[in-house]
Amino acid sequence: MMAARFLRRALPVLRQSRSYAEAASGAPQMSFTFASPTQVFFKDANVKQVDVPTLTGAFGILPAHVPTLQVLRPGVVTVFNDDGSSAKYFVSSGSVTVNTDSSVQLLAEEAVPLDQLDIAVSIVFTFTSVHIEEPTCSNVGQYDQIYCEMVQI
Repeated sequence: MMAARFLRRALPVLRQSRSYAEAASGAPQMSFTFASPTQVFFKDANVKQVDVPTLTGAFGILPAHVPTLQVLRPGVVTVFNDDGSSAKYFVSSGSVTVNTDSSVQLLAEEAVPLDQLDIAVSIVFTFTSVHIEEPTCSNVGQYDQIYCEMVQI
């Protein structure tokens, strides 16, 4: 009698045991949105995988990924499309959100397709942001000389 009462009370608890996640039925889908203040790169697009650089390290996002919110660090975001092609973008900073419904939002402060990134402009931008005070253009290195010439223009 006591054993039957114990089993009736324990049965709901036993049914709520933890286990592995269930496999997704059909082809897994991931809705991906990627935008910066000046441009929208993807809007609710179905993609296979997204690799992102974050402050805690780079990681890949697949369908049914664990929900997370991360801060982006400067680096390359790689988007793998369903057809097998990939696209790479340089991001300066921002955030990435992975939701329980396999939707991903990547919001970048600045983003540029990697094939449109100009190395010469980025070097000048780097030295412009580093040299706050007016530089003297005597006895400077090669890259600083480029910066001095750019300032004089």
